Amino acid sequence: MPKINKIPKRHQPKGYEILYEDQDILVGNKAPGFLTVGAMWERVNTIHNALNQYVRKGNARSRKCVYVVHRLDQATSGVLIFAKTESAQIFLKDNWSSTNKIYYAVVHGRLAQRSGTISSYLVEDDEYVMHSTNDSDNGKMSHTAYTAVKETAKFSLLKIDLLTGRKNQIRVHMADCGHPIVGDAKYGRSSAKEKRLALHSQSISFTHPFNGKRLTFETKIPEYFDTLMK
Repeated sequence: MPKINKIPKRHQPKGYEILYEDQDILVGNKAPGFLTVGAMWERVNTIHNALNQYVRKGNARSRKCVYVVHRLDQATSGVLIFAKTESAQIFLKDNWSSTNKIYYAVVHGRLAQRSGTISSYLVEDDEYVMHSTNDSDNGKMSHTAYTAVKETAKFSLLKIDLLTGRKNQIRVHMADCGHPIVGDAKYGRSSAKEKRLALHSQSISFTHPFNGKRLTFETKIPEYFDTLMK
């Protein structure tokens, strides 16, 4: 992972620990509970807005802004990229198929096969909930590769290679196979004992939009995951 001078905590945007920054991109570790961009119920308290304020450095007249490249669910933590120019955003989006994204998740139970690929067409309903469907005309084909790296009597820790990037894809696919992610009230089940959704974007590899170098950024798996697996 490229090295930079560590940014003092007081200058870090709330909910987003900056891992790398140059004139073209910002890469950071998003905390769980923060929206990437605005939603119907919240327009202001987002990582996008926080980064806009960060690049403006307190100048109310500044029109500087960051550009959204991809998103993480509000409850998901981990590596998240923003572009600092529109041209960088276009390049990253146009080359997104060559981006490698690794997630870790703790799911309920033990999978029959310790590794495999889950594939289905995904479609969103009128309530903004994603579903697998046999309708290839309306759904988008999605692939989630997984490997169980640790198992207990109750849970499995999975390393997930997100081969496609649909909304809520990992959450839907794990629920489909009968092993929902811990803490996922939307697609599985949750209890008061489960502090958060146990899904984390651990690493991402992509081509830099300006210099063409291949960059990889990694974050630590949350301690909460280790607590679940003990």
